[in-house]
Amino acid sequence: MKISGAEAVIRCLLEEGVDLVYGYPGGAIMPVYDELYKFQDQLHHVLVRHEQGATHAAQGYARATGKVGVAIATSGPGATNLVTGIADAQIDSTPMVCITGQVGRHLLGSDAFQETDIIGISTPVTKWNFQITEASQIPEIIAKAFYIARSGRPGPVLIDITKNAQFDFFDYSYEKCTGIRSYVPVPKLKLDKVAEAAALINSAKKPFIVFGQGIILGQAEAEFKAVVEKSGIPAAWTILGLSALPTDHPLNVGMLGMHGNYAPNLLTNECDVLIAFGMRFDDRVTGKLATYAKQAKVIHFEIDPAEIDKNVKTEVAVLGDVKESLAALLPLLDAKSHDLWHNEFKALQEVEFNSVIKEELNPTNGKGISMGETIEMINKHSKGDAIIVSDVGQHQMFACRYAKFNSTKSNITSGGLGTMGFALPAAIGAKMGKPEREVVAIIGDGGFQMTIQELGTIFQTQVPVKIVILNNEFLGMVRQWQELFFDNRYASTKMINPNFVAIAEGYHIKSKKVTQRDDLDEAVAEMLASKDSYFLEVMVEKENNVFPMIPTGACVSEIRLS
Repeated sequence: MKISGAEAVIRCLLEEGVDLVYGYPGGAIMPVYDELYKFQDQLHHVLVRHEQGATHAAQGYARATGKVGVAIATSGPGATNLVTGIADAQIDSTPMVCITGQVGRHLLGSDAFQETDIIGISTPVTKWNFQITEASQIPEIIAKAFYIARSGRPGPVLIDITKNAQFDFFDYSYEKCTGIRSYVPVPKLKLDKVAEAAALINSAKKPFIVFGQGIILGQAEAEFKAVVEKSGIPAAWTILGLSALPTDHPLNVGMLGMHGNYAPNLLTNECDVLIAFGMRFDDRVTGKLATYAKQAKVIHFEIDPAEIDKNVKTEVAVLGDVKESLAALLPLLDAKSHDLWHNEFKALQEVEFNSVIKEELNPTNGKGISMGETIEMINKHSKGDAIIVSDVGQHQMFACRYAKFNSTKSNITSGGLGTMGFALPAAIGAKMGKPEREVVAIIGDGGFQMTIQELGTIFQTQVPVKIVILNNEFLGMVRQWQELFFDNRYASTKMINPNFVAIAEGYHIKSKKVTQRDDLDEAVAEMLASKDSYFLEVMVEKENNVFPMIPTGACVSEIRLS
């Protein structure tokens, strides 16, 4: 079958099971869009309002479904506008394929109109990238791109296609990629290492599990739950691991990290065996590395060899697919309860509840609406079944601390890169990927304005996303740091905001603004009952801080409750 390179791109996407792409057309990618027009009954294209929105929407789709998200853009500024989302996907291990147009092969290196070296620019933030200059390369490279993006530790791949390669004809055939020489996405599991880990766990008096997104990426939630329940070990999560284990599970002891829960952070430095599953010991979890869990023997279950001993020295490293590793570990574990150890967690949980949580969820002394009580109200009406997509800042930490989840792939946020503007387009992708689930975007007034234009995408597609803006008229997290560490010098953090409700209504999205606590319950109920998109602005306490908090560079045991 002799077809153009542009048609081949579309046929390759269909071969990979893609039925939804996000993008923005332009000159250098126009041949591909012309073919998209012909295949629109098979491949749905969502026109975003900015290329960054395309990557975040593709991320939201991938995180909610476990499939590869796809974003398309033109050359030059179209391609460079993808970079933030690509970098976000790289550090958060999100499978994504980005396709960019490029000037004709004969113009490469000539500074032609809208020519940019996107391969050079994106190399540090992609799992793999490639520039196609001949139409005949398209099937093989796209097949490799999807294999690399989804295999092993997932990540973003970028394919740059010159305009001549899109126009030229060639004899088309497609074969899915099942392996690449020298690329080993999943290390072979060593059963002796599993046995060594099991022996260490069985001998522990105060074992402690920390788990990350690797459980979700590996589709190992059932195996993980079985291991936790048989071993009786308290388990705490990173923000990307949240929802891998139901939040109300009796062995789920909360969130780790800078704004994590008091007990798991403090007791990290008292456990005798620390077992890490699918997490990378990043600085927001460990705090000061020189004092992190030095008393503990560390077991690390991980798919990426580069993460072993990178930050924390391990006693036993178990490399491999976490689903396979957990299945091998389970029969080797002794059934235990560790009641006395759990009582230490319960005592510290009581301290945190009385010092922080009670006041946050039920503010007194005439204080305004808190972010925490807003999240709790969403829990009340969603019953823990919604997908929560949070942006970056104080509201993100409140959402991660207080949102309730019954099922996996329910917490979608920007973790490693911390990208403001992530939530609105990511919520669009999550809802399109999981239309049967309620999707609620929790966003601050600062981050919302970074991708506010994606309200246009919601209006055009009629995707029924629920949007909650927690408006404190500040860049809240930066302001909190300025209060605590810069003597209340609020430099460039006060926000003079527009009429958000009027803007949302300009996009024909039903909207409401809540300024009084007595109106919050009814407004949240109305929002979640709506069959259409809904915009809810909640005016929250201006200088409310998120606690507990571990200051940057401090030891996890130096956690502050106020």
